Amino acid sequence: MNCIRMRGGCRTASLAGLALVLAACAGPQGGGGAVKPSGHTASAGVPSAAPSARRGAYYLDDGPGANPPVDLASIPDAVPRPEPLLPRTMQPYSVFGRQYTPMTQIEPFRQRGIASWYGRRYHGQPTSSGERYDMYAMTAAHPTLPIPSYVRVTNVSNGRSVVVRVNDRGPFLQDRVIDLSYTAAAKLGYVEAGSAEVDVELVTQFAAASSASREPVPPLTLTMEPVSAAAPAPTPAPADPGEVTRLQLETIQPAADETRAEAPAPPPPPPARPAAGVARGFWLQFGAYSSLANARSATAHLARRLDFLGAAFDILREGALYKVQAGPWMRREDAVAAAARVRARTELRPFATAR
Repeated sequence: MNCIRMRGGCRTASLAGLALVLAACAGPQGGGGAVKPSGHTASAGVPSAAPSARRGAYYLDDGPGANPPVDLASIPDAVPRPEPLLPRTMQPYSVFGRQYTPMTQIEPFRQRGIASWYGRRYHGQPTSSGERYDMYAMTAAHPTLPIPSYVRVTNVSNGRSVVVRVNDRGPFLQDRVIDLSYTAAAKLGYVEAGSAEVDVELVTQFAAASSASREPVPPLTLTMEPVSAAAPAPTPAPADPGEVTRLQLETIQPAADETRAEAPAPPPPPPARPAAGVARGFWLQFGAYSSLANARSATAHLARRLDFLGAAFDILREGALYKVQAGPWMRREDAVAAAARVRARTELRPFATAR
């Protein structure tokens, strides 16, 4: 029996395993897969919260995460760059009686077919490349494309386009040609549907594709609080991996402050206060990220969009996650009321938490 690494690790194409994988991959029509951005901006219609469970066509027992990033559109496309191909991913293999012969070099390749996406069921599991699958990264799985490689995926129905990095094998059932990450599928606009007809093109010119993929990424420095001439205080490292550590508890001013670039420099900020003293109270949590860069991007976006709250936006590190929160309020009732105001004016669904 052949054993091949794919979503969830190494699986054996035995009769017993076949039943399990068929159950996992059949699901409602379309199934789940992963996608990546490229081309023009694909932000319109990108969900900022998880769709209703089983609304779309996911893999069996799969679906969106319980607390996805608040603004998936701010997650940048994969940036193509030359990488050495992994020889172990170039060997011919067989799944469910079908033979696959992976490509062994980067060369022109185009394909049209059905894309699906995969989410929390495979989040954190090893891929064919040996990397861990991150449903909030811009990655994809393909049966034969080189690993690693980069592809531009375009949704035929709406013209949205993204660039993703291929680091896994699959899908192997129905008429699907590529599996995309949750974020990539969201940016292409088919998370709820579960699948979509797409054009897949292998990136062979890295410089041009890299420039195109960076174009839609919003600048992350425009909404940050101006910093004094003095060097910023270093962020203390957590004493224990499980310890909750405050990261740069800076207040980000609303977007209106951006118009005061020519104003006199503000007075030096007050000395940093101990995290325990600043963090007390009740906060609204908008998302938890595995990447500090994504957390900072979301924080800047929220500070600009939710200036009506009059709250500070902070990043709290807890273990391997970076949590984006706003506050504080002295009473839980006030934090809950603020969350209700956010829900009434936006599609966001923050929740109150105590520090």
